[in-house]
Amino acid sequence: MSEHPHGPEPHNPATAVPEVAMDAIEPDSVRPSSQILAGPKADKTVALALQGGGAHGSFTWGVLDALIEDGRLAFEALTGASAGAMNAVVMVDGWLKGGPDGAREGLEAFWREVSLDGDLGPTQRHVFSSVLNLWKGNPVAEFWLKALTPSPYVSNPLNINPLRKALAHHVDFERLRDSETAGLFVSATNVWTGKLAVFERDKLTVDHLMASACLPTVFQAVEIEGVPYWDGGYLGNPPLYPLYRGAKTRDILLVQINPVERRETPRTEAEIRDRLNEITFNANLMRELRAIDFIDGLIEEGTLGRNGYERVLIHRIDGTDALEDYDAASKLDARWKGFQRLRDKGRAAAKSWLDQHYAQVGETCTINLRQAYQ
Repeated sequence: MSEHPHGPEPHNPATAVPEVAMDAIEPDSVRPSSQILAGPKADKTVALALQGGGAHGSFTWGVLDALIEDGRLAFEALTGASAGAMNAVVMVDGWLKGGPDGAREGLEAFWREVSLDGDLGPTQRHVFSSVLNLWKGNPVAEFWLKALTPSPYVSNPLNINPLRKALAHHVDFERLRDSETAGLFVSATNVWTGKLAVFERDKLTVDHLMASACLPTVFQAVEIEGVPYWDGGYLGNPPLYPLYRGAKTRDILLVQINPVERRETPRTEAEIRDRLNEITFNANLMRELRAIDFIDGLIEEGTLGRNGYERVLIHRIDGTDALEDYDAASKLDARWKGFQRLRDKGRAAAKSWLDQHYAQVGETCTINLRQAYQ
């Protein structure tokens, strides 16, 4: 891989940084090129930002699989929430274990295990199925929402979470913490303060991943050092700002699976809840994109040019169109074949993006930021 063309000076869109639990993130650091995940063909470097979205995270698995298979991109840092954080952690751990092929194998093995056809026991399958259903309303979700108390301290008193077993089985967290490799940033929501917490790779345990994916209507809050946390998607899905400080590359590749825009008015209870979830889980991402656009405008005007600021180059692989033609039941298909279908859609989207935009990486944004958030 050729030496990265950009210097170590961090870009600094100050207004993009949301309110954060600052004790949860390390001081500024930038990874040297030897710690970047790079195959033999890699000649451009990006940072990955991976949205969460329940079962739709298998679309992101497909995107990652195709990017790794293509081999031309290296990955300096990854940030994610919920399923996005899990994909990021499993990918990096697999790379440490067996290089690019190990990363692809690790992702496939993880999604296979958490599928309803995988190694989950009957109770875990039931809970996992309920988790996926709650992401997007359907008759099964409606039944559970009406029949069970909304408090997981009553409805799930044993706090069963099948994802914990799968992550503990597939990820060597001690090796992950101790290795000098790509940066990892996992978001969670501090229940007490209402602030975003971002945890870095050298501190990650399975609890941090459980916190990042903790839907408060399904699971009890995950306590880390006595502090309770909920799903990171509420405040950072995914958070972009850690990549300004934790990577040399200006290029951020966002894998987005939650639709921003829908040209229809929700009317049923399930449709209204669906749309509220989508808006909530995109809100802070929209805020960061708006801030990046604002800062880029100041740089172009020359207002910030003399202060060492650089433009952040945003790219996006958007899964919303690929997922929109799924009806509610098929979107929530937690069977292995359902995950495979979403994986294949993710692979196709990544290949299309590479064909159209690879040459522009390192040169310019490939997304109209103003159009993305307005």
